[in-house]
Amino acid sequence: MRHICYHLMLLCSILFTSYSFASLKDVKIDLVIVNKSSSSMKVMHQGKILKTYRIAMGDVPKGHKLTEGDQRTPQGRYILDYKKADSAFYRSFHISYPNDEDKLRAKALGISPGGFIMIHGENPQSALPPLEAQKYNWTNGCIAVTNKEMDELWQIIEPGTPIEIWP
Repeated sequence: MRHICYHLMLLCSILFTSYSFASLKDVKIDLVIVNKSSSSMKVMHQGKILKTYRIAMGDVPKGHKLTEGDQRTPQGRYILDYKKADSAFYRSFHISYPNDEDKLRAKALGISPGGFIMIHGENPQSALPPLEAQKYNWTNGCIAVTNKEMDELWQIIEPGTPIEIWP
């Protein structure tokens, strides 16, 4: 009986993995969720997680971005509003930071909220292999994936896709 259960679990695992990879080619993502505390980014379609990516962020990953140059990745709800094919970091998606709330907070504090926050590929100046570089927070507040992962995301994410960035 254990032998049969093991094989059924193995088959389900293979089918689920095949389904999730096949579905990446067949659907457009309708939500991206970043969890800063676990350094992960999930791409979703109709409430289902299709894939999870390991991400690198700003040098100061804790807390919400307040001002330009603070090395923090923002937190909140935004839109991936356009793609940039000629990014300095391979390819990128622009995140609509700062939103109205961010602008009000910055104005009240008398500071600039900064901007030009992206999901982008690898640092071309890095001496580390891509997967090794993903273990470190090295951006200026952006969200980084490998170039190979960016190629995959480029095919499945369209401008206008919402992104939620959680602490």
